[in-house]
Amino acid sequence: MTETTIESLFQAGAHFGYGRARRHPTATPFLFGTKDRTDIFNLDETVPRIDAAAVYAASLAAAGKQLLFVGGKHEAISIVKSNAERVGMPYVAGRWIGGTLTNFKNIRGRINLLEKLMGERERGELEKYTKKERLLIDRQIEELLSRFGGLVKMTDLPAALFVIDTRHEDTAVKEANQLGIPIIGLSSSDCDFSLVKYPIPANDTSIKSVGLVADIIARAYEGGKRAPVAAPAARA
Repeated sequence: MTETTIESLFQAGAHFGYGRARRHPTATPFLFGTKDRTDIFNLDETVPRIDAAAVYAASLAAAGKQLLFVGGKHEAISIVKSNAERVGMPYVAGRWIGGTLTNFKNIRGRINLLEKLMGERERGELEKYTKKERLLIDRQIEELLSRFGGLVKMTDLPAALFVIDTRHEDTAVKEANQLGIPIIGLSSSDCDFSLVKYPIPANDTSIKSVGLVADIIARAYEGGKRAPVAAPAARA
């Protein structure tokens, strides 16, 4: 498993970090070295952390807990959405709305409104409104969908987050840490690894790298529904 994982990570370009000048000090232990001024991850360090993150994701599924998938940068949006939908989990595949976790009560209120309006539209209950009013309601639904559509399944705070690029998603990371919600984080060499309970040190920009890691976590969660496992100890 380890050799295959290392090979697949290598082929996906997961070993490439950012330029040395952008390196965060906490990334140093996970690096093999620098080539042409680009940091190179030590995949021997990456593999056991992917395994630990995968076992943790499986343990969440086994316990019936939700894992919120998060990734708003261009390379991650479709990957986050497809993998989250595949395992029936909530997601934010776009801009993180401040307060999504720390002000969840209000966020949930907007989601409830979305569900109410969509339900009324599906049942034909909007026919009582004028054409102009229905058009305005349709626009409201589309706006709510774009902002909160991926969170409809999240009726309470998630047990954990799976984040693509913890530096880019710094607001989500801060909110999770503030509430004590664990994070599985795909983090490149410019990220602060001290903020993540289950870090995955690897390239967080390459579509192949992001897709591979997201698939591993999604498959682990999916498998956890069928085969309950115990959660691993977090990184020291």
